[in-house]
Amino acid sequence: MAGEFDAWVGRVDEAEAAVSPAEARRLAATLDLAPAEAEAASAPGAVLPPLWHWIAFLPVEPMAGLGPDGHPRRGAFLPPVPLERRMWAGGRLSFPGDLVIGAPIRRRSEILKVAEKTGSTGRMVFVTVGHRLSGPSGLAVEEEQDIVYLPMPDSFRLPPPVAAPAETAWNRRVTVDSVRLFRFSAVTFNAHRIHYDLPYAREVEKYPGLVVHGPLQAMLLLGAAVAEAGGRRPAGYRFRGVRPLFPEDGLRLVGEPPEGRGQRLATVTDAGQVAMQAEVTW
Repeated sequence: MAGEFDAWVGRVDEAEAAVSPAEARRLAATLDLAPAEAEAASAPGAVLPPLWHWIAFLPVEPMAGLGPDGHPRRGAFLPPVPLERRMWAGGRLSFPGDLVIGAPIRRRSEILKVAEKTGSTGRMVFVTVGHRLSGPSGLAVEEEQDIVYLPMPDSFRLPPPVAAPAETAWNRRVTVDSVRLFRFSAVTFNAHRIHYDLPYAREVEKYPGLVVHGPLQAMLLLGAAVAEAGGRRPAGYRFRGVRPLFPEDGLRLVGEPPEGRGQRLATVTDAGQVAMQAEVTW
């Protein structure tokens, strides 16, 4: 299947946008930052916190351009993979510079790879998209996103469990309920229905409940690591989802003891199962 999409590899999309103070304040509120932190993070001219560039380039597709799952229909920039389920599986980032609240951000996106694999759920197609974002001082973010397409299942099955780290340097409990999921969908203009439409999530995609966004977990996790490091700016970050997370699972943000310039992180359920694995480098 993937071979038929080889022509999409190398496709490029370029755009320019900015993160306004108002948009940053809405994200700060959704992440539940303390008032002083939220004010500092959203002030005009302030350095954009890491990963907040995700609210700069939103999928402003008209209603007629959305598919039945709420995602933009495929076939424009992303290839028209004929598998019904789409997820952001993980990503890798480096932060060579800074982006600034209110300043122009230039983005160059390129489809780097399309690969087909077979897993326990059957066929999977992975699309890797690279992004280079530049601000007033030049290149600021280099990113690769892994998007996976899967067939729609007949029933829900959890992947094999991954146990939480045995030793942690810090451990934070956070609340992710349907209100926070709705607000994060709104601030990222993400209309994927698994995050706010419970009947759709259960009846169509066969999840037992609403699904916690992978990017929300990644943001909460990196934000906690930065706070625990005294506000230190990360040099790199990578994350990978290993199982879906639902509000009923509970959520803890966990950092293992640092090793050199790196630290392994995870989002963990109340039952001690890892939902997302990550690593930050300083």
